[in-house]
Amino acid sequence: MSWPLRFSANLKWLFGERRIEERPAAAAEAGFRAIEHPQPYDLPAARWGQVLSDAGVAQVLLNTPTGPSRSDTEFGAACVPGARSEFRAGFDRALQYAVAVGCPLINVMAGVQPPTVIQSQAADTYLENLTWAAAECGGTDVTLVIEAVNPYDRPGAFIQRQEHAADIIGLIGSDRVRLLLDLYHCQIVQGNLARTFQLLTPLIGHVQVADVPTRAEPGTGEINYSYLLDLVRSSDYTGWIGCEYAPSSSTEASLSWLPPDHQLTQTPRWISSTPGTRRLPFEKYGFWVSPGMDRRSAACL
Repeated sequence: MSWPLRFSANLKWLFGERRIEERPAAAAEAGFRAIEHPQPYDLPAARWGQVLSDAGVAQVLLNTPTGPSRSDTEFGAACVPGARSEFRAGFDRALQYAVAVGCPLINVMAGVQPPTVIQSQAADTYLENLTWAAAECGGTDVTLVIEAVNPYDRPGAFIQRQEHAADIIGLIGSDRVRLLLDLYHCQIVQGNLARTFQLLTPLIGHVQVADVPTRAEPGTGEINYSYLLDLVRSSDYTGWIGCEYAPSSSTEASLSWLPPDHQLTQTPRWISSTPGTRRLPFEKYGFWVSPGMDRRSAACL
């Protein structure tokens, strides 16, 4: 069956010529009915929720807070030993914010493995923090996503490959944790986007797009987005596709690549109306986890 494609505007990257409070309305004017913003925390949740409501758009993704510039947690605290309190306080803030504005997805920022930390320590810390965060979502409609990030843009990123993220999802074993498949990062690290998407579709909670090598809009680089979007359209994935790219000109001019059938109306089928009642059948799709592999070994892949 073919599904309409549903795009959300990433307001860190798009409409950057406007103040943050003006960007949701600009996205709505451009035709978007959903937005994502990684760090909206400069505004109180009530104020940001009112801005979204006035613009007539929904927020579908936000990130956990990041730490100070040049600190070990600059890109996230989840894998950093010794930053447990910082991670938990930040996650509590993200969850409260998500519930307040009705945002269904939180991207848990794994962060960068500090050079003084061995991989098994970072893996144990990450698994502990992610398991705790998934449990904290009980009683809400919020789902967590985790993302593989390329090491050229972010040296030392804890999760760099899609199979590593998939293994972690299997180890956590919760329907509260899914994959954020960023096609830009995936192409840089491992390519083979079509096959990767097909294998991981059952795990995917969100998709993000940008072209390689400049991270501009689709159609400006080496990725065949026409083919990929047809593949997504004919798959079982019905979630959002985040436009997380740096426009090569103005934001409005950069939107010409959007396919004519895109729309933002349907609730993704993997989001359960009753939290905890739909569990992810990971065992059926456990492509990379070897039988008998312990949590630390798989998390260190």
